[in-house]
Amino acid sequence: MKAAVEHLQQQYAFSQLRACGLLRAVVSSCLNQPRNSDDDLRMLLVELARKKPRFGCRRLPVQRRSGEAVKHKRVHRVYREAGLALRRKKRKHCVRQSALLRQYTAAKKEWALDFAHDEVAAGRAIRVLSVVDAFTRERFALGVDTRFASRRVSRVLDEIVAQRGEPRSIRCDNGPELTSRHFLAWSIEGKIEMVHIQPGKPTQNALVESFHEWLREECLRGSWFQNLFDARKKIAF
Repeated sequence: MKAAVEHLQQQYAFSQLRACGLLRAVVSSCLNQPRNSDDDLRMLLVELARKKPRFGCRRLPVQRRSGEAVKHKRVHRVYREAGLALRRKKRKHCVRQSALLRQYTAAKKEWALDFAHDEVAAGRAIRVLSVVDAFTRERFALGVDTRFASRRVSRVLDEIVAQRGEPRSIRCDNGPELTSRHFLAWSIEGKIEMVHIQPGKPTQNALVESFHEWLREECLRGSWFQNLFDARKKIAF
């Protein structure tokens, strides 16, 4: 239709409005440029995706190769229709049952374990390992180091067990050092129940969280640690 209108305009010097009236055509049909087929774009996307399979539709240089302005929504639609979209592996989230606080009537029933964080003057991060009795609220350990692997945590607990005896359970979060095979095997060998709280629920380990808040107010926020040895000296009071 657009070609016929242009032919009348060139041959008889008609205006576009008059030519459309003679052909009984809508003026807007002559103004809009017909969009090219998606076949060329699909072939281009397949060619580029074979060279860069991990780029995705946003990083493929479609406009530079095609020589025309192509909207990103159209590229995304054709990219998905061609089956080029990569499947992303969903992240596995730790699922735990609710570990509500219990009522205790004697010591050595349950210990609460967690880590606090700070840094020394050079900017190096340090961690503070705390082990507290759930009934007496006595602090058994307050270790300071740059990192605590699972074997290091089990050694600290072994020292406490040698002096205080074994607890029935230990309440902690889901950190990698507390859910490793070594640490779980250590708890099974010692017949100690591990009570892992739900992710994002620090109130389920409120006792040690309260102790860490007191530790921050009384020591961490008011002290300046020159190095790791200075931190050990000031924190392990």
